[in-house]
Amino acid sequence: MNEEIGFQLSNTCSSTRARTGVIFTSHGNVSTPVFCPVGSQATVKALTPEDLIDIEVKMILSNTYHLYLRPGIDTVKALGGLHRFMSWDKPILTDSGGYQIFSLAHLCKITDEGVFFRSHLDGSEHFITPELAIKYEEDLGADIIMAFDECPSHDSGVEQVQQATERTHRWAERCINAHIKNKQAIYGIVQGGMFPLLRRQSAQFISSLNFDGYAIGGLSLGEPKNITLDMTEETTQLLPVDKPRYLMGVGAPEDILECVARGVDIFDSALPTRVARNGAVFTRTGRQNITNARFERIDRAIEEGCDCYTCQHFSAAYLHHLFKSRELLAYRLATIHNLRFMMCLIDDIRLSIKQDRFACFRSDFLNNYETTSEEMRSQQKEKWLRARRATNM
Repeated sequence: MNEEIGFQLSNTCSSTRARTGVIFTSHGNVSTPVFCPVGSQATVKALTPEDLIDIEVKMILSNTYHLYLRPGIDTVKALGGLHRFMSWDKPILTDSGGYQIFSLAHLCKITDEGVFFRSHLDGSEHFITPELAIKYEEDLGADIIMAFDECPSHDSGVEQVQQATERTHRWAERCINAHIKNKQAIYGIVQGGMFPLLRRQSAQFISSLNFDGYAIGGLSLGEPKNITLDMTEETTQLLPVDKPRYLMGVGAPEDILECVARGVDIFDSALPTRVARNGAVFTRTGRQNITNARFERIDRAIEEGCDCYTCQHFSAAYLHHLFKSRELLAYRLATIHNLRFMMCLIDDIRLSIKQDRFACFRSDFLNNYETTSEEMRSQQKEKWLRARRATNM
């Protein structure tokens, strides 16, 4: 393995499976657990790279599917790669785009060789194989790249999930054989849907391949939270201790705490930035809707003690006004706050593990944090999916 990439386990919790570590990349080291904001199209929406540095973001995620369609992989490569293209000199993780192909593309047809699909942008026809997906990610130049996998919907039947999982395994072998750039870590993805046996079989197979890290895919797609946690538990206990574990697409504060307790090291999600643009801000007591009338005259920060730019300079009343007036600044200020909240939460989690008091920290946080109900989560997820489908038609 190249000396510039790798993982070192640092601390473990005595009463849970929580742990800390360091991921080594050619663009800097990343302490874990870590949360990665999503910048699918080479930008974290509403923010500049300088904003992200001020917020103390350590690593971001970009998406190969979106960049493949626009501006094109060759364009990004010709302009110096993804880091230079978006003026971000810290680590980047790229998803292979498999999930987006299956969820966004029109007339998607899956074969063992690869996937035929039509662009959600203009209807143009495309074909991607595992080998091409790895080449595209290598050309983008990300520090961590993901194997190409098939991600079935959360309500798929056992036969369909088994077929997708077995195909994911075959593709994983092809991906690792196609990977040639030794300054880029490559992670395999465990599938298996909501079926414990398939999850265990997938974790064992993917772990048998010499990936630099291992991801848990196919969760947080609409299934009940307890199922997400159960499948995470089934998977992480079978993944190698000396490699990083990445739970894809999970980003609610309460979910991060529960999954850190189950041994997860890396998280990514568009949730904090998406809800920010819709007027929801994170606080230590729960998510608040800043557009509610009660914030109209609150002449203090969204959260007292928060050191983010938004809380240091503006009142909740001002942010309420911006959202009611539909001013663009509202999206930037709310996004800054939510991402800084996530960075501080992750820092606190990491410190509590190092001091072997994570179980108490998790309990105290969740006792004070009003979580979003399962019904509301489902409604919000469905609303977001409908809006995304409408936008991409």
